[in-house]
Amino acid sequence: MNKDYASLFKALSDDNRLTILKLLIQGETCGCTLIDKLPITQPTLSYHLRILTDAGITQAYKEGTWVKHHVNHEKIDELIQYLTNLKNGDHTCNL
Repeated sequence: MNKDYASLFKALSDDNRLTILKLLIQGETCGCTLIDKLPITQPTLSYHLRILTDAGITQAYKEGTWVKHHVNHEKIDELIQYLTNLKNGDHTCNL
């Protein structure tokens, strides 16, 4: 179980991915909108989006020729609960 959380935290351990997450929390969008707001190339954006999606932090679906990305709020809530339990000393919880 700790390995799962380690993977999630690893996915969040990059400045670009945190910025992408902040942008996506405002609402779903396609990569073409994100790229205009980031100082990275399109291949680098795709790389970071794949890491976030593979970790379950974001989700994506195809709409016509566009791929729309959005935050998986359930996964964010799970992380918050994990950290809350950790803070409160509840090491027996099985999230």
